[in-house]
Amino acid sequence: MGLKEEFEEYVEKAKTLPAGTKNEDKLVLYGLYKQATVGPVNTDRPGMFNMTDRAKWDAWKAVEAKSKDEAMKDYITKVKQLLEAAS
Repeated sequence: MGLKEEFEEYVEKAKTLPAGTKNEDKLVLYGLYKQATVGPVNTDRPGMFNMTDRAKWDAWKAVEAKSKDEAMKDYITKVKQLLEAAS
């Protein structure tokens, strides 16, 4: 199985994470997902009154130095950690 296929498998597995998953962990996954699928941030930072989108943007910006492959690998690792912690 190639990296892209494994990444897509773990994107599906991430949807089964428990409801109690911390927002910080969800933001890490969001940033890695965006970096893996889109690449470096390509939008302006949302305004200060749009806190949810601003937090997502910040999470993506924090990992923009990673290559798409690195982001995929880190995403897979993070989902594995969260699933293990939940069981």
